[in-house]
Amino acid sequence: MNPLWTLLPPLLVIPFIILFGEKHRNLREGAIILAGLVLLGINDRIYSAVTNGQIVESGEIAILANFSLRLSAEPMGVLFGLLASFLWVVTTVYSIGYMRGHDEKNQTRFYCCFALAIACVMAAAYADNLLTLFVAYEAITLSTFPLVTHAGNDASKKAGRLYLLLLMCGSIGLFLPAVIWIATAAGTLDFEAGGILADAQMSKASLAFLLALCVFGVGKAAVMPMHRWLPAAMVAPTPVSALLHAVAVVKTGVFTILKLITYTFGIDLVSSTGVASYILPVVAFTVIASSLIAFTKDNLKARLAYSTISQLSYIVMAALLATTMSVTGGAMHIVMHAFGKITLFFCAGAIMVSLHKTNISDLDGMGKRMPITMVCFFIGALGIIGLPPASGVWSKLLIAGGSLEAGNAFWLGVLMLSTLLNIAYLLPIPLRAFFKPPATPYTGGWTEAPAPSLWAITVTTTVCILLFVFPQPLINLLGLIQWR
Repeated sequence: MNPLWTLLPPLLVIPFIILFGEKHRNLREGAIILAGLVLLGINDRIYSAVTNGQIVESGEIAILANFSLRLSAEPMGVLFGLLASFLWVVTTVYSIGYMRGHDEKNQTRFYCCFALAIACVMAAAYADNLLTLFVAYEAITLSTFPLVTHAGNDASKKAGRLYLLLLMCGSIGLFLPAVIWIATAAGTLDFEAGGILADAQMSKASLAFLLALCVFGVGKAAVMPMHRWLPAAMVAPTPVSALLHAVAVVKTGVFTILKLITYTFGIDLVSSTGVASYILPVVAFTVIASSLIAFTKDNLKARLAYSTISQLSYIVMAALLATTMSVTGGAMHIVMHAFGKITLFFCAGAIMVSLHKTNISDLDGMGKRMPITMVCFFIGALGIIGLPPASGVWSKLLIAGGSLEAGNAFWLGVLMLSTLLNIAYLLPIPLRAFFKPPATPYTGGWTEAPAPSLWAITVTTTVCILLFVFPQPLINLLGLIQWR
């Protein structure tokens, strides 16, 4: 199985999306779902091959000297590929209900850009070296820009400019110099177990500066102050918010950080030199500050956006702690957070489409009108918090254990404080929906989301629970990663 095959379904479906267009919406969206299922099947075959010890790689395109574009499969990339392909199918089904229910314009363009973004995500997931990952990273930014500006109004255009400014300036001004520096110091950009910088004879100060360039240059990880693009992009349609927060953009950011720490720097080098100690306080500040800002947001999507910033920094913190347990927990949290957060955004979009409510203060008593949606929101919130019976418990425990393994309980304290803040700004939303009476008494029946959207919400909610009950397959896959 060649990882190049993962690029084909999302790219080949684009002509059919254009061909069917608005006149044949059912065929258009059916083609996308079919492409998503084919992509999921390809990723599943790659998963089987990797777990059986087979080498899965593509040919290469030589760029300069020994630097080339190349794809290969390793457990962390397989995990990301499976996640993105599964959520592409679910988000497409959700989008059918949302985009039609909200009467969104330019739906064909939306689906084309979405498919292109997924192809770029597959390239990032299976990148064999840092050059390939950088190219895919940039392509994701460009392919998602039209999605952020989808509405075409002044607010979306302003958000799009900020989106491009922060992500492109960060990647070109900080991340690209770091890539060039790594290539010069190590003589290669290949991903290798144990990293490629251990023999580079770099001083501690140089390593710390290089690590800072990477962490802040990868703006998709949203470490403050490179986070502003994320809440600004919430002007986009809710399926785009789901794409940004769970499927493609932010997950590519933290995935890139994990790959850099694991296969470029090496966790032994980072832990033995202590170079992460200069950056960890900024990451911890991001975890707490973004949670506190979330309290101030009455707009539901804005609150969820700042929650995402905090949760992403869990993963960055886990990577910088540089222990086997913490990095495993960080990789697992990519999946756990993805299903919890996409559930919350799906619910937020359903509330907007069905009840035309966007603010938390307007949700009093809404549990009687949308009981299934609000129950799913509650379970998704438990997944983000890290409470049974939803996902998030196991990854947070591993990150907590990793902080103790690193010999510093302070980071455990940061995680615990953030979890308490999660409870405080997420749980009141479903509680007021079910137990606080509405300003105007409601006597009608249920007003649930459109059927496709409701199906997607229940699927992601179910996976949140299944990941708590059956985490072993995920643990087994992560156990195949060669950390050293």
